[in-house]
Amino acid sequence: MTPEIDGRPVRRLSRQVEAIHTVAYYCPEIGRLTDDGYRGWWHAYFAYRAAPMGPVPASVVTATFYNFAPRMVERAVPGVWDILAPGEILARRNELVAEALGRIWADGRLDAEIAEAAELAALAVGAVEVEARPLAAAHAELPRPDGPPALRLWHACTVWREYRGDGHNLALAAAGIDGLESHLLMAAHGHGNQATITGIRGWTEDEWVAATGRLVARGILTDGGAYTEAGRRFRSEIEAETDERSASPLDRLDAGEVARLQDLLGVITADLLESGAVPGVWPPPNVRRS
Repeated sequence: MTPEIDGRPVRRLSRQVEAIHTVAYYCPEIGRLTDDGYRGWWHAYFAYRAAPMGPVPASVVTATFYNFAPRMVERAVPGVWDILAPGEILARRNELVAEALGRIWADGRLDAEIAEAAELAALAVGAVEVEARPLAAAHAELPRPDGPPALRLWHACTVWREYRGDGHNLALAAAGIDGLESHLLMAAHGHGNQATITGIRGWTEDEWVAATGRLVARGILTDGGAYTEAGRRFRSEIEAETDERSASPLDRLDAGEVARLQDLLGVITADLLESGAVPGVWPPPNVRRS
């Protein structure tokens, strides 16, 4: 069961939004950014995800993305802005995402559901409070894309996802958890392990060991990297704080609209998972390292 805020399924909706947002990461179409000059999947990722903030330096990307080793970001930024300017990479990303969504739902099986969900999701994120949420603020400033309802739904879900992500980073920082330590908490919960996470986030084995020591000293983890009882409560408190910080998009919807959006996104995300368009687990089975 997922917690509710004021009777609203904040976490469940956030997970549904996340699934739709991640189409951009997992669709094969996004790989064609190498045709534009990007060296690989990660090189392009740092460009199109950071682009709403403008041609920012690596330090800003590291700070806002929160959980990448600085050295990994620095391999891409600021050089990515010499390939395509932020506005150009965003237009290219939207083109590829629209193509992917058109392929996934080419038979029109969910046209009505997607169109209705797109309007409700856009209403939800239309006036979210973005103080201290730089990625959400930058994405919220982007114009709602022209194009099919599926792309408009994806855009609204992306704003929503970055809103929750910024809120989660705020909750982590308030709890004294840095970017690498946040991954140790995920690994202790069964999401990934040292080898996989360091490979896709750029941290070293020595840094992982040092972070483990810090969390052991705080009584959060055992020497083997598992949660202590206090650690489990600590993680639950961070997740609850994240939920509290993520409820704002629902403030513009009434109870019936919230329930309807949840139902619509449930159908849409179930279809994405069943079709294999998104993996539904993290790290994904075929994790990219280049």
